[in-house]
Amino acid sequence: MSDVHGVLPVLDAVLAEDDVRSCDRIVITGDHLSGPQPTAVLQRFSELGEKLILVRGNADRELVALRSDPSLAVPDPVCAWAARQLDDQQVDLLAGLPHPVIMELDGFGSVAFCHGTPRDDDEVVLVDTRMDKWAEVFADLDPEIRTVVCGHTHMPFVRLVDRRLVINPGSIGMPYGRAGGNWALLDNGNVTLRHTQVDLTELRRRVVAGSDYPQVEEWVDSYLTDAISDFEALTVFGPRDGR
Repeated sequence: MSDVHGVLPVLDAVLAEDDVRSCDRIVITGDHLSGPQPTAVLQRFSELGEKLILVRGNADRELVALRSDPSLAVPDPVCAWAARQLDDQQVDLLAGLPHPVIMELDGFGSVAFCHGTPRDDDEVVLVDTRMDKWAEVFADLDPEIRTVVCGHTHMPFVRLVDRRLVINPGSIGMPYGRAGGNWALLDNGNVTLRHTQVDLTELRRRVVAGSDYPQVEEWVDSYLTDAISDFEALTVFGPRDGR
């Protein structure tokens, strides 16, 4: 999974999926709390115990930085609000998250779990990123790592990059393209992109009721109940991959 962005009901819907309940590990590749329900999401994470592995995302770094300097410019006002909801221990948890995380998985061998790319949690790569950019991104990556799982752009895809498998599961809390929870199942060498549907009316009600963020209704309508088009997202992200 990736990009929960402080949205508990969609996270819970995905966690309730049979394949998620029965899996050995849950890896979430960054941007965990920058959204309307940060502490509730952290509480759910704590209940998953050692089954859960968290990777640092750029928004996680931003939350830590905002605690030190609340005047920092951020792309979404909810980030500054979310930072103020966290106590010192929770901020320390975010500050200590690793990036990337390397794991051995049956059927995949060494897998790099990252946010943007293995070398930079804020770097943008897309399904149609040009090949010389991909070559640059992976130039210093251990050749033994043949699978990379990333996040950051909120749009799911699976593609080969010079015989290396790249997987973006999409976003849990701020989906681009269609509403609901996007995630990926890695099972003994096979990859399946999955989508968990949610009742949008109930989702809106639960997030609004479960958050003290002053602009929560506007945030929910912008990012959850009326998911941003993948065309719109690609228009914004495209220039950032150097095309």
